[in-house]
Amino acid sequence: MLPHIEDYALIGDHQTAALVGRDGSIDWLCLPRFDSPACFAALLGNEENGHWRLAPKGADSADSASGAEHRTTRAYRPGSLVLDTEWETPDGSVRVTDFMPQRDEAPDIVRIVEGLSGRVTLRGTLRLRFDYGSVVPWMRRADGHRVAVAGPDSAWLRSEPDVHTWGEDFGTHSEFTVEAGETVAFVLTWHPSHEKRPPLIDPHESLRHSLEDWQAWTDRCTYEGPHKEAVLRSLLTLKTLIYAPTGGIVAAPTSSLPEEIGGVRNWDYRYCWLRDSTLTLGALLSAGYLDEAEAWRDWLLRAAAGDPADLQIMYGLAGERRLPEQELDWLSGYRDSRPVRAGNDAAHQLQLDVYGEVVDSLALARREGLKAQPHAWRLQLALLDFLEEAWREPDEGLWEVRGPRRHFVHSKVMVWVAADRTVRAMEDDPRLPGDIDRLRKLRDAVHREVCERGFDAERGTFTQFYGSSELDAALLLLPRVGFLPPDDPRVIGTVDAVREELSYEGFLRRYSADDTVVDGLPGQEGAFLVCSFWLADALHMTGRTEEARELFERLVALRNDVGLLAEEYDPVAGRQLGNFPQAFSHIGLVGTALTLFGAADEGAGG
Repeated sequence: MLPHIEDYALIGDHQTAALVGRDGSIDWLCLPRFDSPACFAALLGNEENGHWRLAPKGADSADSASGAEHRTTRAYRPGSLVLDTEWETPDGSVRVTDFMPQRDEAPDIVRIVEGLSGRVTLRGTLRLRFDYGSVVPWMRRADGHRVAVAGPDSAWLRSEPDVHTWGEDFGTHSEFTVEAGETVAFVLTWHPSHEKRPPLIDPHESLRHSLEDWQAWTDRCTYEGPHKEAVLRSLLTLKTLIYAPTGGIVAAPTSSLPEEIGGVRNWDYRYCWLRDSTLTLGALLSAGYLDEAEAWRDWLLRAAAGDPADLQIMYGLAGERRLPEQELDWLSGYRDSRPVRAGNDAAHQLQLDVYGEVVDSLALARREGLKAQPHAWRLQLALLDFLEEAWREPDEGLWEVRGPRRHFVHSKVMVWVAADRTVRAMEDDPRLPGDIDRLRKLRDAVHREVCERGFDAERGTFTQFYGSSELDAALLLLPRVGFLPPDDPRVIGTVDAVREELSYEGFLRRYSADDTVVDGLPGQEGAFLVCSFWLADALHMTGRTEEARELFERLVALRNDVGLLAEEYDPVAGRQLGNFPQAFSHIGLVGTALTLFGAADEGAGG
């Protein structure tokens, strides 16, 4: 049985990331990019699909989870993504330090074993399986290395000092003993198979440099409120999910971790979504990370360039548009949750809300004084030209439903945001070109229609889409974006209705659990964590700050032992669900902390 999702920790080098289990096994890694095929895919299958385990001899998964013979503790080094896992065994104690250095040429995974007490024997098992666990490489020895080659991929394993390895069952195995004060370091390096092996790194120097780099980054954090450790860990997670060459931020480093164990709601999240853009930008700016915010804004401009009618909801790490979805039928899925998918067909859905997200992000960047880009205003006007006609069309909405298109209220509100921010910018700077009267008419028309067709007067709440009786957690964003003031009875009624009708054991679903007609999929899902953070924000904005803080405390408590959150949570089973760790959840945590305790920019409507 695979570990629970929350049993994993994250390491990364700002271009890709790996998941390390509490049992010492790296079960997920894509090389050389976040969206490359995985060479360790046991997370979505079994050990034969690729993993790298390093742990005390006899410390199988059951032992390390139960503590029967081997007690395991782990933690990140303060302010870093360097992971220490310690085992207490009958023979002594040992620490394994896992990290990925910021790369110069090639990606490396470094695992340093250090004896702490007694005399501990460890075993290592490396099974490289390229192309999502489907390709067994040819293994050979060269210059004291174990070398794996298959098609375009090559990986080199070495140790300092040299540790004897042998091949068995299509894996590379090792067994060695460390005493107190002794260290053994392993380095796994990937490179294209047609190129020469990259220069060797010193694992101990790489550790020192990694800690220095991470500490220098965390020292820039300006947040000093309550739960600083949780906020900082979320910011470190977001930093890890930034693809450094372009500034794009992936939604998660994984694919197909299920929203329901055994279900079909399994999606590839290794891409960059526009829906997260304003909240991401606001979190980075408010916490003092201007360079990352500017890089994200610039990525957004490049990705959105072109015909506004072709704007996508998500893109590849460098702005790639084609993300074809396929099912990887040789993988059994996380705990038999099938299908396993690579790529995401939702990229070509029509979601009108992303136009508002892009414009709102540009407005926030302008307001916060980020270096102006000369073509940004032209892009903004082009998006508004498109929306003048397109806003009356139904769409798939924020949640990428795979049912029929609807007139989603949140989508229409974000069209209003696009028009509102553009009008405000022109009012603030009359030199900006554009027809402000025409845009005011658009803004007023959208607002009027949403209030007329998207509001259920009998129940006193806005609804998920025109004519619907269902609700949507995205409606909690109405006061945040400034569509209506927080003290408007329609806002208060909506917050109360969403809180009551979408409640799931004290947290929130994003929409009704039985709403398969809307999303077009069987099964159910857990509480959607970012929606619960939105509820805390809305409670605070409507004058219920104590309730907001109580909810925030419960959300912070859902993080795993190293501070990470998945997309969803099953409050009945007490387990995290969905892709992990999830940028949207960590953005929610940072944003709500800033709203409740810091000098938060009130996001889109501030």
